[in-house]
Amino acid sequence: MTGEIADDVFVDDITIPAADGYALAATIYLPRGERHNAVLISSAAAVPRSLYRSFASYLGSRGCVVLTYDYRGIGGSRPRSIVDFDARMADWADKDATAAVAWMRARYKVLPLSYVGHSFGGQALGLLPNNDQVARALLVSAQAGYWKLFASPERYRVFLLLNWVARPLANFMGYVPGKFGFGEDMPRGIFLQWSKWIMSERYYFDDPSLIGLANYPHYRHPLMALCIEDDPWATRASVELLCSAFTNASPDIVSVNPRDAGVRRIGHFGFFRPEHRHTLWKKAADWLTAA
Repeated sequence: MTGEIADDVFVDDITIPAADGYALAATIYLPRGERHNAVLISSAAAVPRSLYRSFASYLGSRGCVVLTYDYRGIGGSRPRSIVDFDARMADWADKDATAAVAWMRARYKVLPLSYVGHSFGGQALGLLPNNDQVARALLVSAQAGYWKLFASPERYRVFLLLNWVARPLANFMGYVPGKFGFGEDMPRGIFLQWSKWIMSERYYFDDPSLIGLANYPHYRHPLMALCIEDDPWATRASVELLCSAFTNASPDIVSVNPRDAGVRRIGHFGFFRPEHRHTLWKKAADWLTAA
């Protein structure tokens, strides 16, 4: 990757068990020097953990033990065939992310555990039954993704793509090919639940089957949500809607203007580009390791 810096961090690809025993591909980043914090990075929907490699390595250089992982059906956690793969998006939270938190707590008990949630990874935090084990959480472009809260004209593209292309394909093919703009190939059950949430006015807060919503009040620790001003998906209104559910925390919603970071664009994924090492990443690491 152009501009990437090789940090003095030990990196190892491993496998961790989800709450139901499903094997999740993961990567652990270990500082070669003193360890001060543990950090779990939870990915955006249908985004492989490789996107966060540079950021995780940077945090490792700051004395953090970092774990990244792939949700079931995605990246290294994908089965041989995802056609009719039996999974829902809620499984990424209550089975996968929950297990990742437990795995980090079991192995690094003396280190404070920070959580970085990108997009769906941030949405997952409130659903976790063990979110009280997280000392502080940084949400990056995490939102309650109701389609009408997206920026225009992106909201109309998403509406048409979901209802007239992706949903018929999911029902016909058993999955949605990633080339249609939703990250990697997405199993049908996961996509259909996600698309239902996107079409609901309060996103997954309108889903009575989502039992994990009862876990939101358990999180009582520091919470910062980064709202990228040129992100068409995680607009200020959608970030505020997500954060409003953390009724026993005081979310600090921070707007990030690309110009303040010395770049023209950041968007939904750009925070994790290495060019932000000395700007956005430094500020994020300072906050994450303050515990």
